[in-house]
Amino acid sequence: MRIGLLTSGGDAPGMNAVIRAVVRSAELNGNEVIGIKRGYRGLIEGDFQKLTSRDVGGIMDRGGTILLSSREERFKRLEYREKAYKNLKEQGIDALIILGGEGTLKGAEVIAEETGIHVIGVPCTIDNDVGGTEYCVGYDTALRNAVDAIDKIRDTASSHERIFIVEVMGRNRGFIAVEAGLATGAELILIPEERFPKEEIPKEIEKAKEMGKLHFIIVLAEGYGSAKELEEFLRQKVGEKYGEIRSTVLGHIQRGGSPTHFDRIMGTKFGVVAYESLLAGEPSGFVAYEKGKFYIEDFEMAQEYKPIDREAYRLNKRLAI
Repeated sequence: MRIGLLTSGGDAPGMNAVIRAVVRSAELNGNEVIGIKRGYRGLIEGDFQKLTSRDVGGIMDRGGTILLSSREERFKRLEYREKAYKNLKEQGIDALIILGGEGTLKGAEVIAEETGIHVIGVPCTIDNDVGGTEYCVGYDTALRNAVDAIDKIRDTASSHERIFIVEVMGRNRGFIAVEAGLATGAELILIPEERFPKEEIPKEIEKAKEMGKLHFIIVLAEGYGSAKELEEFLRQKVGEKYGEIRSTVLGHIQRGGSPTHFDRIMGTKFGVVAYESLLAGEPSGFVAYEKGKFYIEDFEMAQEYKPIDREAYRLNKRLAI
């Protein structure tokens, strides 16, 4: 069996652990893995490279993806997909393992439907927003990065008695904001799922300051709004009555750095399950993880709504002040 392997969309720490697990599992069974560079772009442009155990040595601790990644709009057009399918045929690729988020897994579903090639997806995204699975590779590392940054910001916020707005990733979902906010004792968490009125924020700040709090930390998911815009709004409403107001956008720092031990282990397990599902003849789909168990889920489930931990959100509201 000749397996094509690609990473697409936003990079996620732990992707390299998945790649290593797939390549070495395949080699043990006498199968070949062909790496496809730059995701769906490489599929269209024929950017292929054979991967061996030596190629994936020493990559577990590296963030990002050694196969590189991209967001390829051309893949939405049939003419370019047909070009990609021709490249797969010329390379003699029998099956594909595709790593990425919900958009990437949608592309994987299309390939399986249009070509009949056996395709297994692996959910890798720091947003942890793929439906049908409890965990996505990269989320734990992103949380560590966000928590570490917010802890450092709090030191300055307390020293200068400031109000700080920290914007974290989460365009559509507030997973990072909720857990990072709870872990750092943020005074307020703002997420797309709970449209807390911004007009109420000055009252929350006033209440906290009257109780003697030195700082006020707001953790804001980018899907709720802009940290800079909220900073300007608060300047207009309260000025510096309760301390200077500052905003910080963590941005891509959340994606970078060495993966946590958890993402290395989970990435390895996801990769082995993906490969073994091909050997077992499982239907096309993606590797899901739920309550300690791995299994293959239908691709359509990746697009399903995945709720945040609302108990964690409510718990932070009770304990923050």
